[in-house]
Amino acid sequence: MTFKSRLTIVSAAAVAVAVVLLSVGVYAAVRSVLRGEVDKALRDRSGLVQLQSTGQGEAFTIPTPELGGAPGYVQLVSSTRGGIGPPPDAGETLPVDSHARAVAAGQRADYFRDAHVNGVHVRILTRYLAPGFAVQVARPLTEVDSTLRRLGYLMAALAVGGVVLAGALGRAVAGAALAPVRRLSEATKRIASTRDLAQRIDDSGRDELADLAGNFNTMLGELEQSVAAQRGLVADASHELRTPLTSLRTNVELLQRAAELAPNARARVLDNAVSQLEELTTLVADVVELARGNEPEELFEAVQLDGLVEDAVERGKRHAPGIRFETTLRPSIVRGVPERLDRAVSNLIDNACKWSSTGGVVEVAVRDGDVTVRDHGPGIADEDLPRIFDRFYRASSARQLPGSGLGLAIVRQVAETHGGVVTVEQPPGGGARFHLRLRPLNGFSATS
Repeated sequence: MTFKSRLTIVSAAAVAVAVVLLSVGVYAAVRSVLRGEVDKALRDRSGLVQLQSTGQGEAFTIPTPELGGAPGYVQLVSSTRGGIGPPPDAGETLPVDSHARAVAAGQRADYFRDAHVNGVHVRILTRYLAPGFAVQVARPLTEVDSTLRRLGYLMAALAVGGVVLAGALGRAVAGAALAPVRRLSEATKRIASTRDLAQRIDDSGRDELADLAGNFNTMLGELEQSVAAQRGLVADASHELRTPLTSLRTNVELLQRAAELAPNARARVLDNAVSQLEELTTLVADVVELARGNEPEELFEAVQLDGLVEDAVERGKRHAPGIRFETTLRPSIVRGVPERLDRAVSNLIDNACKWSSTGGVVEVAVRDGDVTVRDHGPGIADEDLPRIFDRFYRASSARQLPGSGLGLAIVRQVAETHGGVVTVEQPPGGGARFHLRLRPLNGFSATS
């Protein structure tokens, strides 16, 4: 069943239930009013009955109704003898039960009841009249029953008509309500078929469907950026890979003619090939690192950030023995993927070492999830600052140094996937200071 059909059925059912309940309510209200009028007339009529004693026993008198009003049927009830004293021209007597005699004896309150007398549906009021006596006043319900019967037929017809009308209106309402959904569906199909992520869906309006279209446009924008980033990564990687591959191929071709080369020339070619292989390996590893994207939530764990940074500093000392490190490591715990955080911190330390001269100082500090790495090198040119974290971007002063231009891009990606941020500034005295800010776990700080 389609969503439109379900919406039509639900809306039609809701309207149908409302119509049926309204019809039942109207019928019950009219029935209550009509029978209430009969009960009121019976009370008024019974109040006019007067008990009289004659030589032949007890009798009652009751005035004739004015203006041709309905006289009703009146009968006297004795607590010991039952019904007595019907009118002389009466052909029937009203049924008398123990309840009626109890009212005559003063043992029960007045009450109404329905009965059938000679096939006629009547309403009977039994009312206390005098000690030992009660009076019964009855009126036929023929007109009331006939009116209610006609009303019932009318309500049933209205209910059926209401259900049919509700179905038609429900279908129309469903079509109108789902028109934006249909447009949204057509737009998504068009985007899926053309693969044009630059298209957007009309999100004008203030209703929930407009919000849905706006959210979908936001998703399309994010997806477009992601695809563009992937394409850019592939294009940049292919461009960066071309140079070491070309150089490596040249050296391999030279090695094919190793017999023609002098021993020292052959050694230089081999050294160049090994160096280019190492450069290529590093570049491929960096590209793979950037292509990883977000990490699954199950890989996240509590990480002792100060201990992780301390290990990275020790590795930095081994790789750059001419650099002196000054560390201030306060206890700090963050939530993240240890391998990724280690890679980001190592990249910052390697970058600081690369720009530090022999005997230079690299300052490393950890506090409340904030990792700070400062070098005292030449600093960063103003025109390079906006792009320092872009993939494959290398400042003009760094193009003669080893590296692929991906190290700081990896740091930014790790920071973003961990809900943090990385920034750079040029402090007084020269050099560059990088801040990797992560969110410490709740309840833990440097003073804990």
